[in-house]
Amino acid sequence: MFMITQSEVKNRLLKTLPPTGFMVLSRKMERVELALREVLVEANQPTSHVCFIESGLASVVAESSDDETVEVGHVGHEGMTGHHVLLMTETSMHRTFMQTAGSGIKVPVHSLRGVFTKYPAVRDMLLRYVHCCETQLAHSALANARYSMHERLARWLLMCHDRLDGDDLPLTHEFLSLMLGVRRAGVTDQLHILEGLHAIKATRGHIRIVNRAQLENIAGGCYGLPEAEYRRLIEAPDTAGETSGQLG
Repeated sequence: MFMITQSEVKNRLLKTLPPTGFMVLSRKMERVELALREVLVEANQPTSHVCFIESGLASVVAESSDDETVEVGHVGHEGMTGHHVLLMTETSMHRTFMQTAGSGIKVPVHSLRGVFTKYPAVRDMLLRYVHCCETQLAHSALANARYSMHERLARWLLMCHDRLDGDDLPLTHEFLSLMLGVRRAGVTDQLHILEGLHAIKATRGHIRIVNRAQLENIAGGCYGLPEAEYRRLIEAPDTAGETSGQLG
């Protein structure tokens, strides 16, 4: 088994971990391929591993007692799945699964918690990441309450663009309807609006970002602040005053 080095990892959270903590954690890391629809966190089941995603996109989905579902978050190469374990909670009410296939680095929860407890700098970094996730969730609620459907779609597409390589996003209408909490027919209407504004080009199963700046203009105030908070706390403290723009 080859040791994973910090210089080679593609996950941005792992890249920013304090080197000593990363070195200890690397002894328990395992590189894995992540298939489409693969479940990484099952709702209300003990979480045995977290996954630091290196490529692909995972969806965090909330489900009500009467089977209504909506996406409440994304995880890509900026973060990790199962961050509830950092709060000493064994289970999550949300399900996390791969919306686009990719790869990642799995770590047993007990190993992560050991490093989390022993190395305060690692603990502080990972708790800042939890804070960023909570901030993003709060802004999802704000967007759902105060912004139009096409503004919300623009925000979600920007978030996907942040977490996937390239401008071609392998996003189906089914996924977009889950993101927005609307029927698939409604998704088509909203995509046509964004196409008419020359921000995207939609084809079957794919969306191409043709003008990111225009997409940011359309999203307006519902995109940017959580991304700036991630940069400020995780990657670049000198950008704390920025309020918009792509992750990384």
